[in-house]
Amino acid sequence: MLRQRIDNMIIRNIELTREAKAWVKRQNGPDEIVRIVPDIENNTKVTCYNLYTAFDEKPDYLGRILFDEQGYWIYDGEMLTIAEQEQVGKFIINYAEKF
Repeated sequence: MLRQRIDNMIIRNIELTREAKAWVKRQNGPDEIVRIVPDIENNTKVTCYNLYTAFDEKPDYLGRILFDEQGYWIYDGEMLTIAEQEQVGKFIINYAEKF
């Protein structure tokens, strides 16, 4: 049952094909909304989401989150703490489950 749920999350994760915004509770500053943009030009087996500040005229790049085929993810960047990375990762997975 658990394996089936994980498999479903992995499959649905790939369905997040449009921009989304997530509220992130920051540890070292005010909370903010992060813009999550799927990297549609990435033609590999890895699903990549670029992260930016939302609502800024010139948004700051916060890094990216990459999901492999098994559903494991890794953050590639320096701007988010581990807790903040986990918030964004969980948001992407949970958002994808709604489809």
